[in-house]
This record gives sequence, structure tokens and C-alpha cells, in this order.
Amino acid sequence: MPIRPKRQQRDLRQSLSQELRRTSETQRQARNQMRDRLRDHLDELRLRARHGQPPEVVWERLERATPRAQREVARIVAAAIEVADQDGLDALSMRRLASSLGTGTTSLYRYVLSKEELLTLMVDAVNASDLKTAPSGDWRTTFTTLAREHRQQLLAHPWLVAEIASRPAIGPNTLRAADEILGVAIGMGLEPTTAGSVVATLLRFVRGAAADELAEQDATRRTGMTQDEWRDSIASYVRGVIGSGRFPAFTSVVMSADPTDDEQFEFGLARLLDGFERLTTSG
Repeated sequence: MPIRPKRQQRDLRQSLSQELRRTSETQRQARNQMRDRLRDHLDELRLRARHGQPPEVVWERLERATPRAQREVARIVAAAIEVADQDGLDALSMRRLASSLGTGTTSLYRYVLSKEELLTLMVDAVNASDLKTAPSGDWRTTFTTLAREHRQQLLAHPWLVAEIASRPAIGPNTLRAADEILGVAIGMGLEPTTAGSVVATLLRFVRGAAADELAEQDATRRTGMTQDEWRDSIASYVRGVIGSGRFPAFTSVVMSADPTDDEQFEFGLARLLDGFERLTTSG
């Protein structure tokens, strides 16, 4: 019996040591990312000062670009998406990108004028596959397909949720997808303003659901605990809450079957589409 406290102390020291190493590594990465962001910002300021005026919209510039320049932009954007998918937007800098492409940052700025412009290009590139299947004649089937595909798209590119929520993209791929889905909504017999609201509501539902799933993934990375392990850690407390009898509604839900993310998504989507259907029959 006297050995057990020593073992517990040793395990505690190991746990604290591991946590300190993780914290130190996180701080180091944050410092490097901050340094790269500052350097990128200075490069962009120098570029603007050299031009003497705000640059034109990237889509206008790309329309006039040579095929070689367009291919180079596509190569840069693909590499940026790969970095962001793996390590997040905070890890994406022009220097990190140049290193992964085996070139210098000056070469990148010949094709992409700023990180903000790069993000715009990234969003539109991802949106090239936003609607994988052509709209069917049935709006409900089309909306269901779009919602499922958009959710998978957001989960595959975790950085995308926050980026598309901050400012709408208006690149060619995004405009094509938007025009198709808005056409489906207008085809329901809705006037344009209501059709726009229907599409916006559907997309916000999907993005909210995806954001919840991504937040859980982030919590797992941040704490080192899976959701099941976290639940085990608070199980004793929850049993006490249930046993107190003070929260009957909470208890009934906790004791019932727990839907999966897929089941919860499908339930919410179906109820949302039920509501849209009422718009088509309300006269």
C-alpha cells in the first residue's frame, strides 16, 4: 500500500511534464506564426506603396492573365489549401507557402498580391466542387444533396467555415454554384428575396452543424481527450445530478439514446425542409 502514493506522484509528474512540453510547443508555434503574419503584412504594405493605388479585383486580373500565369496561380492555391487543411489558417503564411513550393516569397507575390487575396482564391477553388451533382427536378432532393455535400466539404476543409462566414466569395466557381441553387429556390415558386432567404437559411444550418463537429475535433486535439473519455471524466458528477432529481427534463434526455452526428444532421435538415415546403403551399 505505501507504494501506491509514490506511483500516483510519479504519474502526476509525468502528466505535468507532458502538459508543459505541449504548452511550450504551442507557444513556439504561436510565436512563429505571429512572426510570419507580421512579415507578410509588411510585404503587402511595401507592394501597395510600390503600386500607389489599391490593386484591381483578382478575378479581373486573372481573366487577362496568360495560361501559364493561371496555372501558376492554381498551383499556389492548391498548395495553400493543403497547408490550411493540415495545420489551419494560422499556420498559413506566404513564407510557409513559398517553402512548401520550393520558391521565394517574391515569386509568389508576382501572382498573388496578399494573403487576403490568396484566401479568396482558396475559397473559390474549394467551391468548384460545391455542387457535385446537377440539380434534379425536385427541389427537396436537390437541397438534401447540396446540404450533405456541403457538410462533407466543410469537414474536409476545417478552415472554410469561418472564412465563408466572414465575407461572401464572388469568384466564378462560387457564382456558378450560387446561381444554380438560387435557381432551384426560385423554381419553387418563391419571389427572389424569399428564395435568397431560403438558401441562406439552409447554408447557415449546414455550417452551424459542421462548426459543432469541428469544435469537438478541436477540443479533442486541445485536451488530448476523446468525447467518450471526457464523458467518463464527468460521469460521477452527472450521476450525482441525475440522482438529485432536480433536473427531470435534463435527466430524461441524458438517459435516452444519444443520436450520432449524422442522425442529428439528418433530423434537423428534414425539419428545415418541412418548413420550406410550407412556403410553397401557403399561397
